[in-house]
Amino acid sequence: MTVDVGLDDRSYQIVLSPGLLSELPLQLKAAALPGKVAVITNTDLDALYGRKVLESLVTAGYDADLIVLPEGEEHKTLTTLNLIYDELIGLGYDRGCSLIALGGGVIGDTVGFAAATFLRGVPFVQIPTSLLAQVDSSVGGKTAVNHPLGKNLIGAFYQPKRVLIDIDTLKTLDRRELASGMAEVIKYGMIRDGEFFSWLEDSVGPLMALEPQSLMTAIRRSCQIKAEIVAADEREQSVRALLNFGHTFGHAIESLAGYGQWRHGEAVAVGMLVAAQIAQSRRMCAESDVLRLRTLLQRFELPVDFPSFAFDDYISAMQRDKKVSDGTLTMVLNSGIGKAELVRIVDIRAEFERFFQGRKD
Repeated sequence: MTVDVGLDDRSYQIVLSPGLLSELPLQLKAAALPGKVAVITNTDLDALYGRKVLESLVTAGYDADLIVLPEGEEHKTLTTLNLIYDELIGLGYDRGCSLIALGGGVIGDTVGFAAATFLRGVPFVQIPTSLLAQVDSSVGGKTAVNHPLGKNLIGAFYQPKRVLIDIDTLKTLDRRELASGMAEVIKYGMIRDGEFFSWLEDSVGPLMALEPQSLMTAIRRSCQIKAEIVAADEREQSVRALLNFGHTFGHAIESLAGYGQWRHGEAVAVGMLVAAQIAQSRRMCAESDVLRLRTLLQRFELPVDFPSFAFDDYISAMQRDKKVSDGTLTMVLNSGIGKAELVRIVDIRAEFERFFQGRKD
C-alpha cells in the first residue's frame, strides 16, 4: 500500500505494509539511494532492529554502517547532531552517501536535519518505528533539533526519498507510547475529516489492541491527509500550519516540563483540548464538540489536564513559539469537528487567562 507525496522533483512515496523491514534492500533500490549507507538509530532500537537491518543491507551489497545514538527526547540536540557528523566524517562519508533514520520522531527529526546539512545535503530515507512518527513526523520534510528555550527551533525543510512504514514495529511499543501516537491520529480527524474522527470513536478497542487492519486504516488515512496538506503548502506558508493544531500549548508543556517528561502526543492531546475550548469561547464549535474530543482522548488513555506551571511561564513559552510574528500568535482552532482555521491571537495573555484561574502566581 502506498501514499504519494506530490512535490514535483521532491515527490516520494510512503510505503505501508506489515513486514516491510524484510524488504528494505529492494525498497532502497526502488528509491535509487546511493550504495554507501549509514543506518542511524538509538540504543533501544539497536537491540531490536539495528543489527538485522545492517546485515540485510550488507548481504544485499550495500556498503553500510550503523550509528547508534542515545535514546530520548532530551538528546534531540545540537550535541547529538555533532555526534552524527563526527561519525560520518570519521567513516569517510562523502556526497555519494545516504542516511537511514530508523526510529521514532526524535531519530527521524535529528537524522533528517543531519541529512539536510551534512555536505549541504545528502539523501535519506525514513523508517519510522513509533505510531507518532509513522503518522506525523516522518512525513512532510520537517527536520529539527530542540533548543533549551523551545522545541524544534533549529531545523530545515528537507524531504526524504521514501518513507517505509512497517506496522509490525508497533508491537514493541509500550501502551503509553501507542497512546501518544494516537493523539496525532485524532488531530487529523479534528482538522480535516469528521467521518474519520467518528470512525476513531468506533475503533478505540481494535486500535489499542494493534489489530492490523484497523492500524493500516488509521495510518493510511493520517498519511493521506498530511500528504495532501504538504503537497499544497510544503513550507508552511498557509494551510500546512493547520497541522499545528494542539501544538502551540503542547510545545509549551514539553518545554516547561523538560523534554522527555511528557510524551509529545500527550502534550498535543492537552493542547488540542485547550484549542477546542478557545474555539468554543469564540463560537467556532459547540460544547458537544469539545466533549467528544475530551472523551476520545480519555478513551485512548491520553491526559486532558495541563500541568501546574506558572501562568507567566506558559505565556513566555508560547511567545517563543515559531508561530509568533511581531508578538502575534497564529493559532489553529477547530470549526466543529473536521475543519480548522488559522486565527491570529493578538493578545496571547488575555486569550489564555481563563485557563489559569486560581493557578497564577
